[in-house]
Amino acid sequence: MIEVEDDILKHIDFKGGCNGNLQAISTLVEGMPVSAVREKLAGITCGNKATSCADQLVKGIDEALEMAKDEAR
Repeated sequence: MIEVEDDILKHIDFKGGCNGNLQAISTLVEGMPVSAVREKLAGITCGNKATSCADQLVKGIDEALEMAKDEAR
């Protein structure tokens, strides 16, 4: 679950992934503007994978924002 209020990332609840790293990412980015999170984390890869937990967070934020826009219409 991802909660965004007035372009500020309020809460993140990950499912799967590396628990320790995801707790750290959540703690570091909660309270930050979405644009800053996107700028810092988008495109980060993990080993030989094309994405990472951090990159997936950005994708999840984008999906959550798009769903909120659709609901507002």
